[in-house]
Amino acid sequence: MIKRIVFTGLLAALFSSAAVSGADTAGEWRYYGGNSGGGKYSTLDQINASNVKNLRIVWRQKTAPPEALLGNEPPMAGNFQGTPLMIGGLLFMRSETGPVTALDPTTGKVVWVDAKAEGVGRSRGISYWEDGNDARIIALDGSDLVALNAKTGARYTSFGEGGRVDLTVYPDARPNSPVGSYSWSSFPVVVGDVIVIGGVPLIDKSKVPVGTTPAYDVPGDIRGYDVRTGKLLWTFHVVPRKGEFGYDTWHNGSADMNGSAGAWSWLTADQELGYVYIPTQASTNDFYGALRPGDNLFANSVLCLDAKTGKRVWHYQTIHHDLWDYDNPSGPILTDITVDGKKIKAVVQLTKQNYAFVFDRITGKPVWPIEEKPVPKGDIPGEYYAPTQPIPTKPAPFEIQALTPDNLIDFTPELKAAALEIFKQYKAGPLFSPATTSQEIVMAAGTTGGADWQGGAFDPETGMLYISAMRLPIRTTVAKPRNASSPFPLDRKNEPYLQTNLELPYQDIDPTKPVGDDLLSRLPLTKPPYGSLIAMDLNKGEIAWRVPNGDGPRNHPALKYLNLPPLGTPNRASPLLTKTMLFLGEGQRGPSGPTRIPAWGGGKKFRAFDKKDGRVLWEIDLPGGTSGAPMTYMANGKQYIVVAVGWEDMGGELVAMALP
Repeated sequence: MIKRIVFTGLLAALFSSAAVSGADTAGEWRYYGGNSGGGKYSTLDQINASNVKNLRIVWRQKTAPPEALLGNEPPMAGNFQGTPLMIGGLLFMRSETGPVTALDPTTGKVVWVDAKAEGVGRSRGISYWEDGNDARIIALDGSDLVALNAKTGARYTSFGEGGRVDLTVYPDARPNSPVGSYSWSSFPVVVGDVIVIGGVPLIDKSKVPVGTTPAYDVPGDIRGYDVRTGKLLWTFHVVPRKGEFGYDTWHNGSADMNGSAGAWSWLTADQELGYVYIPTQASTNDFYGALRPGDNLFANSVLCLDAKTGKRVWHYQTIHHDLWDYDNPSGPILTDITVDGKKIKAVVQLTKQNYAFVFDRITGKPVWPIEEKPVPKGDIPGEYYAPTQPIPTKPAPFEIQALTPDNLIDFTPELKAAALEIFKQYKAGPLFSPATTSQEIVMAAGTTGGADWQGGAFDPETGMLYISAMRLPIRTTVAKPRNASSPFPLDRKNEPYLQTNLELPYQDIDPTKPVGDDLLSRLPLTKPPYGSLIAMDLNKGEIAWRVPNGDGPRNHPALKYLNLPPLGTPNRASPLLTKTMLFLGEGQRGPSGPTRIPAWGGGKKFRAFDKKDGRVLWEIDLPGGTSGAPMTYMANGKQYIVVAVGWEDMGGELVAMALP
């Protein structure tokens, strides 16, 4: 096994939390996560426990306003996951149909639109950069990187070629994996004068030279561009090339044929250190890895790069040879904590497998020991199974990590008996039990976590980390494909085994009837809470409290007569933390996806929680469920809270709330 931590940079000076993370300035919201460290925290306190009951909706705006359609059709169902920025008296968003759009922060009315936008596709955010009078919005437009004047929306024609940088152009692309397309559900991050991007490129097999065997996928390399010119400054190979560090963690030269391993989620940065923190994903094929034997650096890692040079400062691999789709799902959160009297500039990576990995963000050294422990081995012929996986000694897991008879639903004896019958159909081993060909396994944590892209929020005054977590087991197996064409979009015909049946193990309302197709009418297999708000004291590495987020299935026809307390709604709901309270919705119900809110499960509530104990202080019904991360700002002396909402029967909207 490789050494898990490598530190190559010089020790940097310590700086204040506000300077390091780019804290909110005069009530603005300058970064997706409030600050560049992703803490989702604001010092604003005009809205507080004494008056939050008066909070009301003051404006609504479509996330695809008519001015931003530019000939495109408006989305049919609201699944807009973006969070706007508020800087210099304007509210900026990347609209659901593509164009960056500026709004009046007090009314939501459109001020300007990027009329040259061409790309369509969702992105969770945009970034901002300024130097004197030069203020720019940095965004993605389809597969292009663009820079816009923050005041007017005009593109900088001197940026890239004619105002765009084509991200499908890889100057050092491998001949066997030419790039055909590029997408990224997240957004660029600007560190100093460098734009850092991740993203998901896909291979174009038609461009592979004759006589060359196409690779299985394109590596999701991390790249740095000059913020003024769009010039490519550096490329970091997430799948190492021959001669580079980590190449030997891909056995049999498999690094030459494999890809992915980049970042689909968002990046964070320490502006003073000049470091960018990258949560990388699994490599090619989430559940089958015989074609990539070895630990597979830099997949499933927390990767710290010097943003100016692209050089690796340190890394830590949180999963060796991922066979569970356990990508690092959210931006690493930069925190300042005090452990045993020692002040530490830390970074926290929340994971789908329900761990919080905590490191010194300068050196990469774990704050608490992380132990390599043996894990189960599977039965797939030719598969490589990492003998150990890294297990943090602290903090403890924040959600269940295995399905057992003890954590099955048991509101009534009949439900428990039915759950046990379903449970017997599956293999349910401990965390890191690999899928098999012989029997479906139940993964708990599932492929959506635990934690997912919603991440958490950190309070710099108390050292408390707040996590929005889900309890969503997944059942899956691997099998030989039935024909030569794989169900995967890349059509990897040479893979003998493919993951199938990635579904939720729900419990029927009436166990005597056959399983139906409508999962929205069925019960979870596990005990609650199905969605939780968890407070974790990072100074101690301990969970302080946990409360359910939302009603969950308490009003289900099979349960409502029991008068159960709130059971929690499982979804990707992102927290917003202020000086006085924590705000959290219940997530969004869209047309598809494993985190659908059931028809009987609510989902449109938005609440304020007491940070000390999780008590609900206030709640409101919004037009839809919260599909994006909330944010807050001051405009004309008034504090606003804005969040994207959507539902399966409506388009996305931004909803702004304020006091009368």
